[in-house]
Amino acid sequence: MHPLDRPVWASLTTTHLPLSEGTSWARRFDRQVNVFAAARDDSTQALAALADLVLPEEQVYLLQVPEIVVPPGLHAVKQAKGVQMVATRRLAGEADLDGIAALGEADAAEMLALAQLTEPGPFLARTHRMGAFVGIREGGRLLGMAGERLRLPGYTEVSGVCTHPHARGRGFARRLSAAVAARIEARGEQPFLHAWSSNHVAIALYESLGFVKRTEVNVALLERPAGV
Repeated sequence: MHPLDRPVWASLTTTHLPLSEGTSWARRFDRQVNVFAAARDDSTQALAALADLVLPEEQVYLLQVPEIVVPPGLHAVKQAKGVQMVATRRLAGEADLDGIAALGEADAAEMLALAQLTEPGPFLARTHRMGAFVGIREGGRLLGMAGERLRLPGYTEVSGVCTHPHARGRGFARRLSAAVAARIEARGEQPFLHAWSSNHVAIALYESLGFVKRTEVNVALLERPAGV
């Protein structure tokens, strides 16, 4: 199986191992880092280990190419299809870095607030520690950002792409996505990303940057009911 077929598992067991918890059968990100979790495979032992990582009334996201098998003790709150896209051309020459600055620990509160406003995907208090993030400010206010999420040998995901409602329509998402992808390529890695299958605007944006669909992915939000 290609590592991108189970990208969460590949990330949790390599680059992001220090930001995770679990066993050799199933792992999840630390609760302040992200809500993604993954099992090694669909064996009874792996699924049971995954279920053990979820507390009562807690939710986790699964994302993978194979059909998702819901572990006993958990139930699916939401299931949907997404697309996984990979870069097919170098973006170093297209990355307009004017006005784009690195974001870090000092920007964490603003990054979280922007993500909560725009909902680019799961983004928690320490999600920014998953990789490098960049942003655009005007008048000292953070109006757009993008960064790195899942990371595994040879591949890094472009994620967290969002723009404040007051600044939409100005091309921030395209510029920030290109800047992040160019930085990933400069390290000798291939950028990849995910989008909901229904998000045709985002897919068109990424296609304009040279990303192409590699495969469909299955996404599920799982929850352990209270008292289970």
